[in-house]
Order: sequence, then C-alpha cells, then structure tokens
Amino acid sequence: MSFSNATAPLECFSENFNTRKACRQACTFETCGLRLSYWAYLPSIAANGLFTGLFSLSLALFLIQAIYSRRFVAFSVSMLCGSVLEVLGYVGRVMSYHNPFGETGFLLQIICLTIAPAFYAAGIYFCLSRIVETFGAENSRLRPILYPRIFITCDFLSLVLQAMGGGMASAASHADKDPTTGNNIMIAGLAIQVATLTIFIALSADFAYSTIKRIKAMGKEQALDSEHAQLRSSFKFKGFIIALTFATLCIFTRSIYRVAELSEGWNGHLISTQRYFIGLEGAIVAAGILSLNAFHPGICFQEGYKEKKTWFARKSKASVSETSQEEAAQTGREMEKDS
Repeated sequence: MSFSNATAPLECFSENFNTRKACRQACTFETCGLRLSYWAYLPSIAANGLFTGLFSLSLALFLIQAIYSRRFVAFSVSMLCGSVLEVLGYVGRVMSYHNPFGETGFLLQIICLTIAPAFYAAGIYFCLSRIVETFGAENSRLRPILYPRIFITCDFLSLVLQAMGGGMASAASHADKDPTTGNNIMIAGLAIQVATLTIFIALSADFAYSTIKRIKAMGKEQALDSEHAQLRSSFKFKGFIIALTFATLCIFTRSIYRVAELSEGWNGHLISTQRYFIGLEGAIVAAGILSLNAFHPGICFQEGYKEKKTWFARKSKASVSETSQEEAAQTGREMEKDS
C-alpha cells in the first residue's frame, strides 16, 4: 500500500488487522500519526533505555553471583534466562522508538517481556523448600521437596502456553493474519501463572503463620530447627526473606496487569497507555529482581555455614555448630596425643 497524498487514508484506522498492518508497512512519521503505530504512542527512549541497562546489570550480577557462590544453580539459571529475555524485550522497545510502525520490535518485546517473568517465578519457587528446611519442615503442610515439584510443573505449563501463544501470534502477524488465537493462548498461560502464584503465596503465608504459632506455643528452641539457628539470625538471611517476599508480590502484580492488558487485545487501552507499562511492567519487575540481586540466596545462605563451595550444595553442608563440635573433638584428640 502507498499513500498518494502523503497521508494515511481513513480506511487505515479501521479495526481490521490486515488493513492496519498493510498501512503500517507504508507508514512514516510524516504520513501517519502515532495512533496508527503498534503502540499508539512513541516508546520512551529514556525509560526503555534505563530498563535495558537495569536488566543488563541484573544479568551480569546474577552471572557473577552464580559463579562466586556455586549454590542455588536452578535459581541462578532461571534468573539468568529471565534477565536475558527482559534485555531482549527492552531492546525491542528501543528499536520501536526509532520505528513505531515496525513489526519486529513490537513482536520481540511482547513475546520476550511476556515470557520472562515465568522464569523469575520459577527461581522464586526453588527457594521455598530451602526456607522450609531452615525453619523446620514440621511447620509446613507439604514436604519441602514437593514445593518445587508442584510449582515448577505448573510454571512450566504456563511457560509452554505463553511461548506457544507468542509463537502463533508472531507467525500469524507475519502471515498477515489475525493474531487473536495466539494472544488468547498467551492469556491462558498468564492466567495459570497468576493462579500458581496465588497458591504459592497462600502456602507461604500459611507456613509463616504455622511457624509463628508454634513459636508462641513451644518457644523458638523447640519449634524451630536447631541446626540452622545461626543462619536464621543472620542479617543476610533476614534480608533475603524480605527480598523474596517483595519480588514475589512484584511478579504477581505484574502478571495480573499483563492478563488485563492482553485481554483487551493489541489495540486496547492498557497496551496503548505507556505510563501503565512503565509502572506495572518495567519498574515493578526491575525493583523485585534487583532486590534478589542485593540478597542472592546463594550468598545469603552462606551465613551460618562452613562448607566447601559446590555447585549443588545439598546434604553435604554442615552447620557452624556441627563444624565447631568436630573441630573441638579434633583438638581434644590432638591434646591427648601430646600428653
């Protein structure tokens, strides 16, 4: 399609997807207003450049922290995957600043930024079992090992649906077809993510309530696992609990927003209003994830433990108290030999 009078004809502003796409391919800033772009606004180069930088920083920090700590491998891999997708998504938005009528930048951001938090959620799910073990498994309704098995399975289903929907929407758009079917599948994946996070938050709150209730009834020494007393009292561990709670609520809030946004379609009010995206997608996710950089579990769980760093750090680790007992016994044996 070409515009003979150097302006977009009225038919370009119809709700027909194919017509609007054909017009966009011929659009420039001079011939078409931003209302005809994929966004209905010009993506902010300042905001999207900032988010690209923040998630690039987070990506680098997660990589360094994974190499340094050599613990919580599944958590680190999940967070690295999520951060890579976030960076790609915001690169797509920066691309769209230069050409808001282009399809590539729009599809790159809508797919990558939709999927990325599913990886972040997976990383969060991996942490709960270790927290339960630290306070005492008897305070939990589920065995610690069941938390990642249940929630990672649900998160994987959510991720598959979001990826499949994004791929279908992208393929349909490239073929000049309506992407509604793919968009609806993405919404289904996001809805599963919201439901999974809701149950996760409920079980986490129930565990916290049960733990506090047992402490009031029995006292800390009886109610909590004695092996991890020093770890629980450390500043880093307490900071990690706060950071994980904050990050979970951030991802949960963002997921609700994205369900509402995509439910309106690619021309809806939410997707066409930049301030909602900046606040409820970019800022809230960045804040939550950077808090986990500040209190990375692989580093925070070192407090209260003396152990050789290993990539998988499971039952091989010993608490400080156990280590101290072993050292005392060894010292005693050496003194006996000397005497």
